[in-house]
Amino acid sequence: MQSHGVSTVTTVDVLGTLVQPGKILCVGKNYAAHIEEMGGAVPDDMVVFMKPASAVTDTLHASLGETLHYETEICLLIRDDKVAAVGLGLDLTKRDLQGRLKQAGLPWERSKAFDGSALFSGFVAAPISLGSLVLELWVDGELRQRGGSEQMLYRPATILDELRTFVTLNDNDIIMTGTPAGVGPVQAGEHFEARLLNGNEELVNVGWIAV
Repeated sequence: MQSHGVSTVTTVDVLGTLVQPGKILCVGKNYAAHIEEMGGAVPDDMVVFMKPASAVTDTLHASLGETLHYETEICLLIRDDKVAAVGLGLDLTKRDLQGRLKQAGLPWERSKAFDGSALFSGFVAAPISLGSLVLELWVDGELRQRGGSEQMLYRPATILDELRTFVTLNDNDIIMTGTPAGVGPVQAGEHFEARLLNGNEELVNVGWIAV
């Protein structure tokens, strides 16, 4: 499907079946090292923003009006009010625009919730414990990002508890749990490989080539 000239998709693979995602709830500023690299301060409360369904794409764009920056995130898929499946996502960001919005004290949606701003791996069954999840992002064979549940300021169970205080979690909602340090611009032609580990066990391996 084409939306504003961007190829978007309406489904994600969950346990081998294509499903239409519900809300995409995103946690910002959830890793201290990422906050430091962005020159920010640790917020008093959990930062949450949302992406629309039209944000989902299977094409990794290097630019949409301006250069996009990648942020790799552990993602949780909800069923029956609990985490049923886990996967990986790329939260694509218009960093220059985000900077201007932040400076003006305005919401981030124009820089983070645009069509084509979210890519997802397939989702696999969630392990019994989410405490040992780790993501890795490799770009052209170079490790760019690594982090996981143990480094999160708000770990998965706390994220769910916080979200439930103001929003209902429905089946097939996706929660993007924030990004560790190492974010940067996407360059056309780069090969992205992302891995989700549970301890030493690889749960997910997904690749994209930037265009």
